[in-house]
Amino acid sequence: MVVVPAAAGALPQGISTGSAVLANSQTFNDSTGEDPAAPDITTLVVSNTDAGMITFRVNVPNRPNLGQDIVVDLFVNTDNNLATGSQEIPGIDYVIELVRGEINLYKWDGTNFTRRFGDPPAVTLRFSYGGGIAITISAAELGNTKRLQFLVDFASGVAVDPVTGDLDFTNAKSDVAPSGSAGFFQYPVIVAKPSLVVRKFTRTPTAPTAGKRFSLKVTAARSDTKAVIRNGRVTCRGRAGTAPLKAQVARVVGGVVTCTWLIPAKAKGKRFRGSAAVVFEGLRATRSYTARIR
Repeated sequence: MVVVPAAAGALPQGISTGSAVLANSQTFNDSTGEDPAAPDITTLVVSNTDAGMITFRVNVPNRPNLGQDIVVDLFVNTDNNLATGSQEIPGIDYVIELVRGEINLYKWDGTNFTRRFGDPPAVTLRFSYGGGIAITISAAELGNTKRLQFLVDFASGVAVDPVTGDLDFTNAKSDVAPSGSAGFFQYPVIVAKPSLVVRKFTRTPTAPTAGKRFSLKVTAARSDTKAVIRNGRVTCRGRAGTAPLKAQVARVVGGVVTCTWLIPAKAKGKRFRGSAAVVFEGLRATRSYTARIR
């Protein structure tokens, strides 16, 4: 269950945007110096990799080290719909919370932010600290979001009740970014379209021989997940001189795209031209080969 600090009353209702620095990185500025005794968020930098790993960097220079009294809540609206998710902070679907050095992902369940069976596993969630916090998580664990809205509440001076074990915000100081009624920060998740990458290309035997079988073999993997494909639509094209060859094998065998032809016995000295291609989930990988038939 997520603890929403007392400062949540100042959480914004609207929307604002940040300034672009790179295609997949934005820097957001926050107002500074509101309370000299409180943590002071200066800037936030959000970026993502082509594979959709998102990093939120919250810079808090006046809190250089992570103490046990620090609590950070990152509130995220992943569907850009203020009518869904929490209505206490309208539209918030997920909260990433750091408490006493541990970080967790919580999802709105209609009543509260909790973790339930079947929720995203948060296996990609991690953080580091130094003059502020950097939180990294996959967009896949935030509902495969393509554009998100977010805000951060950074508190220090949080104690633990010795009797109940609950967090005590009585003497806590916090900073919310964006501040006041500035609204949510807005960030587009820009990922590269995945492709199939050829990891290995082999020939069996090393050159085509008249009267014998000859195979081209391709091992392909997705560029985003690095997973080797195990199936797909295979196309094999081969020629011995000007004569087309029909592939005897044209399929994925044990994760390897395999094209096999029987080279005609009378094709010695002619040029073999062949290619092996596979299409998987709309992505294509292909390799071609040309050699004199022995």
